[in-house]
Amino acid sequence: MSVLTGAAALFLFGTGVFYIVYLRGTGLFRPAACVRALRTPGRAAGKSRSIPPLSGLLMALAGTLGVGNIVGVASALRLGGPGSVFWMIVSGLTVSVLKYAEIVLAVRHRRTAPDGHRFGGAPYYIGDLTASRGHERAGRALGLAFAALCLVNALTMGSVLQINAAAGAMRGAFGVPPLATGITVAAVTAVLLAGGSRRIASLTEKLVPLMTGVFLVLCAAVLILRRDRLPAAAASVLREAFSLRSAGAGAFGFACIRAMRIGTVRGLVSNEAGSGTAPMAHAAADTDSPAAQGLLGVAEVLVDTVLLCTVTAFVILVSDSGWTAFGDDGANCARCAFTSVLGAWAGGAFAVCVLLFAAATVFCWAHYGRTCADYVIMTIRPGISPKGQGIVRLAYAVLACASLVLGSTAAPGLCWTLADGAVCLMTMLNLCFLLIGRREVKEETGRLFKGALRDRPDGTLY
Repeated sequence: MSVLTGAAALFLFGTGVFYIVYLRGTGLFRPAACVRALRTPGRAAGKSRSIPPLSGLLMALAGTLGVGNIVGVASALRLGGPGSVFWMIVSGLTVSVLKYAEIVLAVRHRRTAPDGHRFGGAPYYIGDLTASRGHERAGRALGLAFAALCLVNALTMGSVLQINAAAGAMRGAFGVPPLATGITVAAVTAVLLAGGSRRIASLTEKLVPLMTGVFLVLCAAVLILRRDRLPAAAASVLREAFSLRSAGAGAFGFACIRAMRIGTVRGLVSNEAGSGTAPMAHAAADTDSPAAQGLLGVAEVLVDTVLLCTVTAFVILVSDSGWTAFGDDGANCARCAFTSVLGAWAGGAFAVCVLLFAAATVFCWAHYGRTCADYVIMTIRPGISPKGQGIVRLAYAVLACASLVLGSTAAPGLCWTLADGAVCLMTMLNLCFLLIGRREVKEETGRLFKGALRDRPDGTLY
């Protein structure tokens, strides 16, 4: 697994740097132009049952603002030390352009259902980009491979890991049986799946601002009370990012790569940039500008990893409880960080935050999983009837809800391994097609930022 995660980290960084150079930092280093572009992102003509562009952002944020921001950060500290925080920040800044690129491709290659709602994502543009080069069968196979990996992730990171953290937090704070938490969230998920993307978006656009605000207030309180420890915490993050873990140059290289690998992959589990999942939420947005919607993806990564993950990490680093005594129990590590500074009452507030974060992620990933299940069945059996498609969706809903019930009481160790493996494989496959589709991304970027990108003398994009 270490080889796989290391390869994914390097590929992710390399592709991110390539895109920053390729697009000349457009969308990253031109904030004024971004604000102007986002004022009027453009809505698709005619009556549409798609969700508003901002709702697409909030639904995607719901999918990323989960236990990766809390349990994942604590896990990164345990495995990679404080230096992993540095690499989480670096990875967030570097790969935000990849979130932009994959959303551009997803919106450009999305489909419109007979009832007017739009859908799409990485499986669709993977298939289209491959088919456009004369390899239609290979495109279907690669799209199916991505969809299968996404389904694995939906049933591990998107359900078991989320509900396990929420159930543990609720039991620790209020004595709620884990099974009760699992059953409750599973029931709500079933209702939301029955209503499709619009119902999920309607809930997440209210839930995300609320839970983010409450969590940031808790974090700010801890950081203010322990502000005298912030300089030492920041120094340890910078020092251990390149620390000499043991004697010898070889040990130095291993330590540096370990911090980078753990920090990058945990950051990826948090923000999902480059992995091809969030585009499934953005593809449902009612917009006619793929690039404008892509800019919302950049904001998504900055809020998720650069802001929330960093704040969470520093809360743990400056707390009285530390981060080394909790083993694999990341939720308890984070909870004790708050209670050790703010008192016992913070445990309840933290538990509610974890529940909201986890539930929002579960709801969004349920949408991702159903999108991939639809792709699989429509690819294998293109002429399937609406009734047959409904049966497949029902089967997925049952499986997703069952994973929530079982995950509330299961040990999360194996699921972290499966989630890390699946997200790394998804990411490497998706990154290949972000490189293949680079000209399309640049074309859409040029349309939004008129004059920001120059073409070759012959008029072609490069």
